[in-house]
Amino acid sequence: MDILGHPAYELLPSALYLLLLLFLSFGPKSKDKPSESSPLIQAFILLALLAHGMQLHDSVFTPQGFVFGFAQDLSLVAWVGLAFYWFQSWFLPISSLRWFAVLFAFACSLLPSLFPGTLISPRAVSDPWFKGHFIVATISVGLLSLAAMHAMLMSIQDRALHRQLAIVPNGRVAHWLEDLPPLMTMENLLFNLLYVGFTLLSLTVFSGLLFSQTLFGRPLVFDHKTIFALISWFLFAGLLLARWRVGLRGRAAIRWVLSAYFALLLAYVGSRFVLEVILQRA
Repeated sequence: MDILGHPAYELLPSALYLLLLLFLSFGPKSKDKPSESSPLIQAFILLALLAHGMQLHDSVFTPQGFVFGFAQDLSLVAWVGLAFYWFQSWFLPISSLRWFAVLFAFACSLLPSLFPGTLISPRAVSDPWFKGHFIVATISVGLLSLAAMHAMLMSIQDRALHRQLAIVPNGRVAHWLEDLPPLMTMENLLFNLLYVGFTLLSLTVFSGLLFSQTLFGRPLVFDHKTIFALISWFLFAGLLLARWRVGLRGRAAIRWVLSAYFALLLAYVGSRFVLEVILQRA
């Protein structure tokens, strides 16, 4: 808290997300036009994104320098995922992802208030190259987070179709599943997310070699973050290669996506969590 000097609006994004979740969960719905597809809801999400984005920028890029930690990392990832969803939802049938994306953003927006982060580098805030690397990395992890949520949704849909989940007929979950696009469409949307996310992840990993040289005096530092980032990159690369060569799909593809994303989280969030919370050092 002393480092960030949180302004009074620090909890405004969380409050907006919570109101949106309550409305999406319990608000009235029309069979002809579901409430979650209305322009009013889209405008409310945009308002929450703007508030969340301003809060994040002020708390990360401070006059003292670049302040960061696992909480800020997760909050940024959630913001990017929801922002990308919001934009794509105008053109693609992915409204079923909205509740998951908003819930993730709500939970992660609370974390910086609890874990204020540490001052990483007084020079980073004025270094455009570092900022560029940081922004690309955050966007890539945000897109792959959305892809992971999409994969989880596909897993639920697949199990429901094979009657491996107990679902109450005519209940909210049943209607929600009925509104999902066909699995083939869902799969195509998933890989579209993965293609873009993997491209940005590749740019992040290889541009990170340059910053390793600048920060540590060596081309590559084999710490936990680097190792898990490379593991995640190879897993995503293998998934896309298998998709291209043998048409990998279905549950095998979903498991591969979630495994690669778990490694990515360990790289970009887990290492900071261990340092800040478990070891209690920056």
